[in-house]
Amino acid sequence: MRIGIDASNLRSGGSLTHIGELLAAAEPERYGITRVVVWGGSEVLDRLPSRDWLEGIYDPMLDRPLPMRVLWQQTRLAQLVRRAACDVLFVPGGTYLGDFRPFVTMSRNLLPFDIPQMWLYGVSAKVLKFLLLRFGQTRTMRNAAGTIFLHDYARSRVIRTVKSLLGTEVIIPHGISGRFRAEPREQKPLSAYSKEHPFKLLYVSTVDAYKHQWRVVEAVAKLVRKGLPVCLELVGPPDNDTSMEQLRRAVKDLGAEAYVRYRGPIPHAELPTVYAEGDAFVFASSCENLPNCLLEAMSAGLPIACSNRLPMPRILGKGGVYFDPNDSDDIARSLEQLITSPQARRQFAAISYEQAQHYSWKRCADDTFSFLRAAVA
Repeated sequence: MRIGIDASNLRSGGSLTHIGELLAAAEPERYGITRVVVWGGSEVLDRLPSRDWLEGIYDPMLDRPLPMRVLWQQTRLAQLVRRAACDVLFVPGGTYLGDFRPFVTMSRNLLPFDIPQMWLYGVSAKVLKFLLLRFGQTRTMRNAAGTIFLHDYARSRVIRTVKSLLGTEVIIPHGISGRFRAEPREQKPLSAYSKEHPFKLLYVSTVDAYKHQWRVVEAVAKLVRKGLPVCLELVGPPDNDTSMEQLRRAVKDLGAEAYVRYRGPIPHAELPTVYAEGDAFVFASSCENLPNCLLEAMSAGLPIACSNRLPMPRILGKGGVYFDPNDSDDIARSLEQLITSPQARRQFAAISYEQAQHYSWKRCADDTFSFLRAAVA
């Protein structure tokens, strides 16, 4: 059996992490799969491990803007998959409107199925893009031989729109790389921190409207005004100029340059060091499927203050303190609880670290290739 993988639309950190870790942990021979062929751009191929059964095929069109990649997928991909004698096409990007059958898709992006979150962008080209994705992914799932969901909450939200699936479905969570794993450290009392050596809050995620980084900046400013020795470090690429400008404006208007630092994107391989340097993690997203950065922070043994929007409470459980991501006062309340109570930090970190052990790339890879095999059968 031969598997083809359409990686033409894998561009963001989470999707690139998934394809690289999935194939690094995979043992497709166990499922009678002798060849896996991946079509992708340079970023994708750079993430692929070296395996005898794995072939990465580069096409310059897949490094071009989205319209060109969509054109490639619709006009060339099916022919390439047939030429490679693949038995099934795996589409982790979520959208496939070509004529090759059978194919298996994956639901990764919840934003196209969450209308209130879409309107955070106002009347814009971004909203139009989400609506087109909603149409494309709905049609894709309805025609797929199989659909992989990452979480039961995401599945329920998507099914409200898609209504019915022709093929089978399964829930396969992502994993966490072992290099992020670090047992919770001893928690220091508030007196151990000062203006010169502040308590470092870490937020790793794409800067975007639904991530609410500027609300976290407002919350931290409130804590600093109360005299708490705290700083905020933001890590992640900007998704769009509007969200980045909103973040910069919040920092400037609040005069927070002395205690808020934006480091920009950092290579994924270097993130374990970033987590190790933080004293606590904050995650303020209001729309997620299965956020990799939250799983990584859990595995890194950090105390966590987290958005109360689903599915985060189902992932983190009792391993963190929760807040309304739209309310900077509520964010500040949660952060203050963590900062001032080493006992709470110790308890939350221990619980979330234990929760993180349930997420394995080996299990994700085994379940994925088993499902691909079963979907063809």
